[in-house]
Amino acid sequence: MQGTTTSSHRRYITGIDGLRTLAVLGVIAYHLLPAALPGGFLGVPIFFGLTGYLVTDSFLNLINKGTSLAVNHFYKRRIQRLYPALVAMLALTSTYITLFARQLLVGLRGIIVTNLLYVYNWFEINHGQSYFDRFNGESPFTHLWTLSIEGQFYLFWPFIIWGLVKLFKRRSRVAAALMVGAVISAILMMVLYKDANQVNRVYYGTDTRAFSILMGAALAAVWPSQHLNGSLQASGRHLLNWIGAVSLAAMVVLYWIMTGTSAFTYRGGMFLFSLFATVMIAVIVHPGASWNKWLSNPVFSWVGKRSYGIYLYQFPVMVFYELRVVNIAQHTILNALAELILILLMAELSYRFIEQPIAHGTFKNWLRTIRNPGQWRQQLPLVVTSAVMVLALAVTSVGFAQATPRKQPPTDAVAKHIKSAGKKAAKKNREIADQKAAFNASSSAESRTNAEASKQLSATQKRLATAYGLSPATMLAASQTSLTAVGDSVLVDNADSLQQVFGHAYVDAKVGRQVWEAPAVIRSLKKRRLLAPNVLINLGTNAPLTQPQIDAVLKAVGPKHKVFWVNTMVPTKTWQNQVNDLILSNAKKSKQVYLVDWYGASHNQASWFGPDHVHPNPQGSIAYTRLVTDTIIKKGTTQK
Repeated sequence: MQGTTTSSHRRYITGIDGLRTLAVLGVIAYHLLPAALPGGFLGVPIFFGLTGYLVTDSFLNLINKGTSLAVNHFYKRRIQRLYPALVAMLALTSTYITLFARQLLVGLRGIIVTNLLYVYNWFEINHGQSYFDRFNGESPFTHLWTLSIEGQFYLFWPFIIWGLVKLFKRRSRVAAALMVGAVISAILMMVLYKDANQVNRVYYGTDTRAFSILMGAALAAVWPSQHLNGSLQASGRHLLNWIGAVSLAAMVVLYWIMTGTSAFTYRGGMFLFSLFATVMIAVIVHPGASWNKWLSNPVFSWVGKRSYGIYLYQFPVMVFYELRVVNIAQHTILNALAELILILLMAELSYRFIEQPIAHGTFKNWLRTIRNPGQWRQQLPLVVTSAVMVLALAVTSVGFAQATPRKQPPTDAVAKHIKSAGKKAAKKNREIADQKAAFNASSSAESRTNAEASKQLSATQKRLATAYGLSPATMLAASQTSLTAVGDSVLVDNADSLQQVFGHAYVDAKVGRQVWEAPAVIRSLKKRRLLAPNVLINLGTNAPLTQPQIDAVLKAVGPKHKVFWVNTMVPTKTWQNQVNDLILSNAKKSKQVYLVDWYGASHNQASWFGPDHVHPNPQGSIAYTRLVTDTIIKKGTTQK
């Protein structure tokens, strides 16, 4: 995620490190605290814009001087600058997976090979999960798609920019052609975007993300860094400074309000952000403006120079940390700071012992040093780094050989139960779908005393009441109550239990389901007349919620239904408390929404959960079903 130069004879624009810092901190903040900065992923278009500008500016400067583009030298510098750190990250991450996180070996061969060939973004389109699915088997390599797009750009750009200059001659025409390409790329994103459930193609695609790079390249054609007037009058300087301030403010606002699942993001929002980022680049590189100075300080310089390593190691640190630390949600800020420190530490080690030594040629005499033990003490950092990398590569080769090409069937008890419950629910749903009239009945039966209810319960119902700890009156009312449930894997895990207790319960649940999928699911159920008066929602496990997403779900349900929303018990993720607070807020302010406080009932009950601390085991499923049933029967028969 670094800029590049092809010539050493150019002024170093220190403010670029400041912009890199804003970009990488946005990305890190989004990954650490996605609910706090939902648009932090927009740091990537900043990196793309900088890459397009710096590379194109260097090439056009060489063309303007009538000198060779020195393509071989350019490739050598890019490989020398980017490849060793990438290889080291892949090896170290794969080593950890092989030794301590073997469930992540799935697809490791394809991941390593496609990253080394810089086509990993296309691999992600066909094999990866959504960038915004933060729970369902998150990969420590997902973020590397950006490096593949930049690698493809480095490979082809010398020939493309040379051809454009030969074809159009004038820089203004070259810039116009590049902007046309940017607009076409943005239109492709708009056209190929279908909905929030299918973002991989537009989010990872080289063609649909090229507009950020092309905007930066177009700027370089008309805004050459070495030919800008540094002696501006005060009015010109003030104008540039104000333009920079407005652009930066707009970028910050979009950081806060834009989400990766909003249609606006893919239908102009990301293009708009890239436009502001390009304007910001223009202001920073202009020597007559003040923004280069304002964004230059030791902290920004340190972070900017290490932004490549910071970007590389962010996901491995976060994924591995969250696999080991359970109570992240209870100490969100402290855990985020701990993860950030680890990321910065890994970036510093990478910068000091891999990136800088290779950039300055320290490793040229590597083989000679290794062969001469007498020099090991003088070259201790090189020897230790070499030993660590050789060991990591050896372990990686083992993981590479053992990796499975595709997902294997689940093996732990909870995963098996989820799979079994899903099959049973599907079978029961088919039976319920043939009884659509049941969903037009009253939402629940009239309340009765336990004595009266007990006389009316069948032997099976009495057994169920005992098994789930339900009173006879609650069990009888539930057996005469219709329910439609929509949710994720937690609901899949409990589907069979709910369908045993409730008289008519249609359960539409899917592993990995996100809240933005729910409105379409609910509209489909309503169209098929399968939406009961009581609607249970169990969503929020896999990603943070936003109020607009909740509003969309409630709009799809409609005002004539009662909505029972189960809050989350997901202690390994930072968004647990944010999701629960938002659900509680809606339950308090809406006459339609009722809280099912699963977190309150279960957060001190470790024995209710499987190894992931999220999905209930059989004991937890009993408690979950009892809570849902009691809440629906109690609140479903009363008014707020």
